Amino acid sequence: QVQLVESGGGLVQAGGSLRLSCAASGSIFSINGMGWYRQAPGKQRELVARISGGGSTNYADSVKGRFTISRDNAKNTVYLQMNSLKPEDTAVYYCNADIRAVASPFTYSYWGQGTQVAVSS
Repeated sequence: QVQLVESGGGLVQAGGSLRLSCAASGSIFSINGMGWYRQAPGKQRELVARISGGGSTNYADSVKGRFTISRDNAKNTVYLQMNSLKPEDTAVYYCNADIRAVASPFTYSYWGQGTQVAVSS
């Protein structure tokens, strides 16, 4: 059983910072890409940032220069450092990871339960 557990969301004033964490646990053989997505009320879920198994990153244009994604492979954890937060960053943030479980030849995409980020003006 593989699961992703996020933490670090909360309420912050515009211009502030938050750091999200997402830890993968269970019978994990390997983890490829990991990423963060967000969904604001009434909107579709969108990519925020993604990091490959080799460390290559890509970001949504709206967060470039403000957010940084990183990972600790020893801890099976991905982070999202969010600086200079804006009210439009308010959303539920979801962690995603492509994981191959032990004794499985297949890689599946797993999602966390989501963590709320609210930015006040």
